[in-house]
Amino acid sequence: MCGIIGCAGRKKAQEFLMQGLKKLEYRGYDSAGLAVLNGDELKVVKAEGELNKLAEKLNSRSLEGSLGIGHTRWATHGIPSDENSHPHQDCQERFALVHNGIIENYQELQEDLEAQGHTFSSDTDTEVLAHLIEEIYEKDMISSLQKLKEKTTGSYALAVIDRKNPGKIYALRQDSPLVIGLGEKENYLASDMPALLNVTSEFKILEDGEMAVIDSENVRIISADNQTVKRAIFKADWDAEMVEKKGYEHFMLKEIYEQPIVARRILGEYLDEYQVKIPELNDIWDKDIERIMITACGTAYYAGLVGKHVLAELAHLPVEVEIASELRYQRDFLTENTLVIVVSQSGETADSLAALKKAQAKGCKVLAITNTPGSSIARSSDVVINIMAGPEIAVASTKAYLAMLIAFYLLALKLAELREELSRKKLAVHRRELLRLPEKITATLNRVEKQCQKIADYLKDQQSIFFIGRNLDYSLSLEGALKLKEISYLHAESYPAGELKHGTLALVEEGVPVIAIMTQKELAPKTLSNIKEVTARNGRVIAVVSGGIITSQEDLDEVIEVPLCNGLWAGVLTVLPLQLLAYHTAKILGRSIDKPRNLAKSVTVE
Repeated sequence: MCGIIGCAGRKKAQEFLMQGLKKLEYRGYDSAGLAVLNGDELKVVKAEGELNKLAEKLNSRSLEGSLGIGHTRWATHGIPSDENSHPHQDCQERFALVHNGIIENYQELQEDLEAQGHTFSSDTDTEVLAHLIEEIYEKDMISSLQKLKEKTTGSYALAVIDRKNPGKIYALRQDSPLVIGLGEKENYLASDMPALLNVTSEFKILEDGEMAVIDSENVRIISADNQTVKRAIFKADWDAEMVEKKGYEHFMLKEIYEQPIVARRILGEYLDEYQVKIPELNDIWDKDIERIMITACGTAYYAGLVGKHVLAELAHLPVEVEIASELRYQRDFLTENTLVIVVSQSGETADSLAALKKAQAKGCKVLAITNTPGSSIARSSDVVINIMAGPEIAVASTKAYLAMLIAFYLLALKLAELREELSRKKLAVHRRELLRLPEKITATLNRVEKQCQKIADYLKDQQSIFFIGRNLDYSLSLEGALKLKEISYLHAESYPAGELKHGTLALVEEGVPVIAIMTQKELAPKTLSNIKEVTARNGRVIAVVSGGIITSQEDLDEVIEVPLCNGLWAGVLTVLPLQLLAYHTAKILGRSIDKPRNLAKSVTVE
């Protein structure tokens, strides 16, 4: 959600900034802009729409200079327009500022500034910050940013350049991520690491309340209480090549086909034939822990719903799952005997981070499942399971979701061992089955691709698509419906199969597709009885099943069969055709698959 890029000491700042903005596109945006300093000359160019619109403007107005900042904006205050794009400036055009986040008290600040003679050219909360700096600036930028923190309420990551202090970028972070990349006689700033992987693998990560001064030679980090901070270098284990499409038409398709590699990577890190290796869990595990609370948003929340079933089945603990934006405001019963699991691909999801802080205030131990070990959620947690999915560029999550499922499987087995809920023999059987998952993922992708293309050609013409399943299969159906909605823009909903007769059947008529998931052998007959309710109304049934689960294909118009697998692990295989159905439907419809409308990859505002 929004993206910041900056460089100090780069010979051609404009070229670098445009490349960086391109790498930030996956976060979602509706406009973009940049500001470049050349001596004391400050130039700003910005444009509504995709980056090619900004590039067209720059073709006739090239910006010279070795220092600059850029931004991709996702509208929160004010419609997408040139005027509302970042960077924003003050009345004297001395400062240029880019900002991720939301300033909650911007209206009050704007009214005060207008009373003091400031005029505004946009409808954004961000422009208020540029004018506020102009108003409060006295001796230096750091003391001005300190005052800005005192006067503002909200979340922000911001970068400022000052034409009267050329050569430096000033940054401030509060509840929105910022990383500093380290180079040779040049340093960088960005919202996240993938934007900088082509120039560096060494980073310093800003914490909440911290500021930074960045020039071509040095990086200085200043704490909230104005002390210089010595920050260790974080070495990224991703590289620039991992971010490229490698011949695939879309990042999403590439990431779907990377899932066998991701599965091998996370299993290789945490599992062998003899044990699940999460040693930090031993340090925090307490036999007095009575329950587990999983909290997350979006796809991570749906992964948590699968995790609930697996944890309850293997570890024999009561498990609740709550959407993070709800947990943070509702009355809860979190105690020090609750283990809270926070799931977030980016590790920066604002609602999930707020839920984490609430849990810690209640004395809970917190375990994070995340793809970003240097993120705010990871650094704030007691234990971290790194899902090791690598950079996920497509907005719709695929490989990160699958890796989250595997993380829950590993965690469930480890807790079953610590609680002595399973025999050594059963634990060994489960470990061996998990180690076979990567080859079964490969086999599934090879088996179902063409069939999914054929079914997608039917789905593209439908107004509504329904997904059904029972128990764990219902959790999987939620993710399938979400994927289809996200990238095809078709209406898709998921229901527990047994709930069809309580209202939803009113929407089923001739030709309406119902995608039924059946991976649990003991529940398949129940779901098949619900399918008869659909066929009696001439609905079209597409079944996604584990091999051998059903003995007859009567009442089924299409059957997508994945390899036979332990029912607990079947979600990893079943989600693959759901991803491919969404992808191919969106492709046939000509949708923007990697950057679907109105969506952002990392949601860092409430």
